Amino acid sequence: MSTLGKVSLLEELFAEHLKKRCPTPERQYKCVIGRRYAFDFAWPEFMVAVEIQGGQWVEGRHNRPEGYEEDCTKSNLATLAGWRVYRFTGRQVSIGEAKDFIEKALGVVP
Repeated sequence: MSTLGKVSLLEELFAEHLKKRCPTPERQYKCVIGRRYAFDFAWPEFMVAVEIQGGQWVEGRHNRPEGYEEDCTKSNLATLAGWRVYRFTGRQVSIGEAKDFIEKALGVVP
């Protein structure tokens, strides 16, 4: 998947989907949870974070052993710190499923 700097086109699409009903997220939100990490999107006041998992069909970073293990560590440390971390594939972003989950997580839809 192409990127715009460190932000992927999937992240841009997800951000566009959120504009209708969700509070504006912080992008590339940096926090310390065991070590310094960044979430693709975060709503710190809700302790909700999103990671967009692109590249699953092209053996991207998230699917290589080291990248996958690091993602697991990050997710587990975030959960221990009280975060709810949602991970979405490109397909889930494209069809709006990711947006639907986050609207529910943030309580903007019943």
